[in-house]
Amino acid sequence: MTAHPAEPAPVAPPMPERTPKALREAIAQNAPQLLPDFDEHWKWAVADAYDISTVPAFMARWWGEYAIARDPKLDAHVNGLERRAAESTDLAEARAILEEVSHIRYQVQRLEPGQ
Repeated sequence: MTAHPAEPAPVAPPMPERTPKALREAIAQNAPQLLPDFDEHWKWAVADAYDISTVPAFMARWWGEYAIARDPKLDAHVNGLERRAAESTDLAEARAILEEVSHIRYQVQRLEPGQ
């Protein structure tokens, strides 16, 4: 009897260029569940406001959202942590869990295109 090689772990797609258009295309291709919220947020925060000064904040938020969502393991981990924090009756435990989530979100903001 021969052993079958293990399935390789899925690799998260690389981060796109740091532009709204490239990020939207990456979301549409790799995390389509985020697309309705991305488009709605773009519409009210930038398009309807006629204010491009909001683009950096918009990109920061969605860069992190996509960076997590493109990696199913990381997405499940963050969602699990957030669920645990919401269900915790111990304030110190909930705070520690949310600090871990915050650390993850901070780290993904540092990702560069192609990473």
